[in-house]
Amino acid sequence: MAKKSSNKKDNSSQIAQNKKARHDYFIEEVHEAGLSLEGWEIKSIRAGKVNIKESYVLLKNNEAYLFGAQITPLITASTHTAHDPLRLRKLLLHRRELDRLIGQVDRGGYTIVPLNMHWSSGGKVKCDIGLAKGKKLHDKRATEKEREWNRDKQRILKTTR
Repeated sequence: MAKKSSNKKDNSSQIAQNKKARHDYFIEEVHEAGLSLEGWEIKSIRAGKVNIKESYVLLKNNEAYLFGAQITPLITASTHTAHDPLRLRKLLLHRRELDRLIGQVDRGGYTIVPLNMHWSSGGKVKCDIGLAKGKKLHDKRATEKEREWNRDKQRILKTTR
């Protein structure tokens, strides 16, 4: 019997998550992109010193860059090079995916936000990015109301069993 594949990543491979993105935006599509990182960044990521809460994807010269992701260097990092925790990090995408994302941002009024960082097979760091449209305040309230109703519904069903 074939094993069912699920889109969910197991928590052991997850590095960082941007919960604010799903609160502030409607996520229409999700793409997985590789990251071009330096050695000290990989060591810091392994130590869990990464934050992608205030970051977004910048499109420049037909390339995508992760802007605002903070990877804090370790104390034991080399002093021979300057470590910039907020430097631009290139996102590695196929040309067809990149062209489609650029078209959507230019024409459709979308933005691209990082959703999470996780380990891929082979020890590579991947970043899920989402093509997103901004939520208005009333949309955020409706989402919150729906979440509370689902929670109450589960509570009611649990007590009636």
